[in-house]
Amino acid sequence: MEITFSLNEINDVAQQILAQNPNKVILFHGEMGVGKTTLIKFLAKNIGINDVTSSPTFSLVNEYQTNDNQTVYHFDFYRLKNEIEALDMGADEYLYSGNWCFIEWAEKIPSLIPEAHSTISITLLADGNRSLELI
Repeated sequence: MEITFSLNEINDVAQQILAQNPNKVILFHGEMGVGKTTLIKFLAKNIGINDVTSSPTFSLVNEYQTNDNQTVYHFDFYRLKNEIEALDMGADEYLYSGNWCFIEWAEKIPSLIPEAHSTISITLLADGNRSLELI
């Protein structure tokens, strides 16, 4: 799936992504400030999270529960120095739990990523819109 969108359309984009039935482990790629966390907030909302979601930049992972009692993990590995830190926090247990895992900066933990995953790449365009590719 490839789509170009404005931030005003991000809720619709989240719905379109979920309609594609992506793997529950989703990697988010894009430069800082491109809208990865914002998209994750709307994905979380559309799978039934009513809590306020925020970036786990300092805690590395935030955990949420959906209305139907599914668990969702949101990771931000930007501050990791190496994969050992991710293993020390139990990242492998989260990633292989069968729960939704939204992962920012997954390139910091390449050998820990499950084979069954989806990837979303977001690029900021010159006109302020975003280009998104879901693989």
